[in-house]
Amino acid sequence: MRCAVIDLGTNTFHLLIAEHHTGQAWQTILKQRRYIKLAEDGIHRIGPAAFARGLEALRGYKQELDAAGVPPDRVRAMGTAALRTASNAADFIEQVRQETGIRTEVISGDREAELIYKGVRQAVPFPEQGRMLIMDIGGGSVEFILADQEQVFWQKSFPIGVAVLHRHFQHSDPIAPEEVAAESRFLEEILAELWQALERWPARALIGASGTFDVIDNFLLDPATKPLLYGQTSRAAFEPLCEKFIYSTLAERRAMPLLAPERVELIVVAVVLIRVVLEKAGLNDIYTSAYAMKEGLLEELGSS
Repeated sequence: MRCAVIDLGTNTFHLLIAEHHTGQAWQTILKQRRYIKLAEDGIHRIGPAAFARGLEALRGYKQELDAAGVPPDRVRAMGTAALRTASNAADFIEQVRQETGIRTEVISGDREAELIYKGVRQAVPFPEQGRMLIMDIGGGSVEFILADQEQVFWQKSFPIGVAVLHRHFQHSDPIAPEEVAAESRFLEEILAELWQALERWPARALIGASGTFDVIDNFLLDPATKPLLYGQTSRAAFEPLCEKFIYSTLAERRAMPLLAPERVELIVVAVVLIRVVLEKAGLNDIYTSAYAMKEGLLEELGSS
C-alpha cells in the first residue's frame, strides 16, 4: 500500500510518500518540504504572494504523487493553524482542489496534537515510568501534550506559533532586551493552562518535534553518533545556543552554515519560547523527534 501525507503548515508545506506492507514498518519513498510562509501578511489572511506560493507547491506535489503512483484516495492533506484562521482559507483550499484534485482537511488543534503524539512515540524511547512533555512548534500554533508511552494525560494547541510571535514581538535587529522580556511575559501568561497541567501531571523531560528542534539537532548533536529517529541534549547545552541566537543580527544568522535559510527570521522568538517552557516546567533534558504529525497519520493509515 502506497500512501501520501501532505502537511499544509503555516510556514512550511511537507510531502511524505511512504509504502506499507503487512507486518512491516512504513518505508519512506519521498520526503519534500517547501517554505511557503502563509502568514507573512498575518495569520488572519493569506496574502497574494503566499497564496501563489502555496498553489505552486501543491502543483509540484501533484506531479510527485503521479510519478510515485499514489492514487487520489490514498492522499491525505491536512491544513493546520493558518488554514484554521485565515479568512480566505476556503478559497485557497478550493483552488487547490480545482487545480490538483487534492482535497484538504482542516484539522483542529486537538486533532493535530493527537497525531503529533502518535508520531513522536514511534521515534523517541519513552521511560518505563513517568510522563514526557511533547512540544511541536509551528508557524501559527504550538501543540503541547503530556503523555507516557501508553496514554495522553493532557493536550492543548495554543495559537502562538513563531510567525505570530515574530510579528508581535521582534521589531529590532538584533531583538531588543525589552522585546525578549515582553515575549516571555506574554508566554508565561498565555500558557497558564500548561503550567496548571504540569502541576497535576509533572513531566520528566521535554520532547520537541519539528522545525526549531531540527535546528537544535544541527547545532548541538553529532549526526554520526545520534540515533536515527531522535536526539538527546540538555538545557545546559541549549542555553548558550539560545543566547547566541538572541544576540545575533539577521545578517549574522544568515551567515551561520548550520542554520537553514528558512529559519533565520523566526529562530529567535522560537528559542525564547523553548527557554520559557524549560524554566517554568523545571525540565533539564531535551529530546528531539524526527517524527511528528505526518508519521502519526501514517500509523493510523497502516492500521486501517
